[in-house]
Amino acid sequence: MTGTGNWTWLIEGELPTLIDAGVGDPLYLRAIDDAVRRDLAHVLVTHAHSDHASGARAIAERMPSTRFRKFPWPQYDRRSGVAWEPVADGDELDAGYTRLVAVHTPGHAPDHLCFWHPESGVVFCGDLVVSGSTVWVPANLQGDMAAYIESLRTVLSLNPRQLYPAHGPVIEDPQTLLRQYIDHRLEREAQVIDALRAGDHTAAAMVARIYQGLEEILIPRAEETVTAHLHKLEREGRARSREGAWHIIEP
Repeated sequence: MTGTGNWTWLIEGELPTLIDAGVGDPLYLRAIDDAVRRDLAHVLVTHAHSDHASGARAIAERMPSTRFRKFPWPQYDRRSGVAWEPVADGDELDAGYTRLVAVHTPGHAPDHLCFWHPESGVVFCGDLVVSGSTVWVPANLQGDMAAYIESLRTVLSLNPRQLYPAHGPVIEDPQTLLRQYIDHRLEREAQVIDALRAGDHTAAAMVARIYQGLEEILIPRAEETVTAHLHKLEREGRARSREGAWHIIEP
């Protein structure tokens, strides 16, 4: 699910800052040592999913003066074994020789943050978007499709020059990709509505109709994302769930 692996981003300078904590791989930890040659000042984490936050404990053991910061998600934050300092939407955060602005971008996860550097036009975007793929919105992990679409629009409104994601290559044309993501989510929503009208009453049935030919290992992820679409429609009064079956509400 992480493609070729995870990117973390090191901002060198007076206050060396790491964006995302990796998973604690020993070779990775030595690479940080070689690059910084002292304790990191800050580790800023985009969200609490394990491929982004689980390495925090290993970094803390190696660099005890490092501060760890993220938007709170108490259910998951306690698993990491470090003391998180809370970050809120709009906070300005020291990093290297500069400052970043925290932008709360929930949807993929309720605590998801992007880190915006206005001077360069760069956004460290975590799992908001991935070039060449789509992003999982897991309903059973508090994923929220309406919030996700709004988060895409929020970052689009920043008019970024580049996006530095946690997976895949640097995104050189953010406006195009962000608009494609928004269009894709709205297209998928329309497919879910069509499936409801056709008599599909479960996420599994809708996935079978919409995602024909999908690899079996990805089917549970697709069902989670379709469920997130259904919850969005339910909150908007366009669908309802009754006794485990979903139904369309026509105007």
